[in-house]
Amino acid sequence: MDDPGPGLRTVHQLRALTVELDLLAASFAQRHGLHPTDLRALIALLDAARAEVPATPGLLGRELGINSAGTTAVLDRLERLGHVRRARDPHDRRRVLLEVTERAVALGQGFFGPLIGEAVALVDGLSAVERAAVEGFLSTMREIVARHADGPDRPAG
Repeated sequence: MDDPGPGLRTVHQLRALTVELDLLAASFAQRHGLHPTDLRALIALLDAARAEVPATPGLLGRELGINSAGTTAVLDRLERLGHVRRARDPHDRRRVLLEVTERAVALGQGFFGPLIGEAVALVDGLSAVERAAVEGFLSTMREIVARHADGPDRPAG
């Protein structure tokens, strides 16, 4: 078989990594009675908190690409499981803010913590030039994937 070249080898490795991460996430979700969308919701809410962006149901729906009824169903499940809290915004009582509970954070850290620790150690062991190359590659790949997210085989909306 012919050598596919470095570009295609890298794409295949990236695909393999994506599959392994998806399987790991599915295992976590199944063990804890979560739908895959529930896990994506928790990640989106944690990302918003890290970025210090107020997490609202509208923001979550946009991040997940689902309508308000779907967002409500996800939030109802996560709240029932004790993973998310809804609270009124103290500055605008009409607005609902979402936060991931300490219980959910601990659950995620218990499962994903060792993986995250090893990944951080790997990145910390890179030189500044290597780290910049990896971060640039990943950032550009996210942009490429986003451009193809609404490809010809995917339904719009």
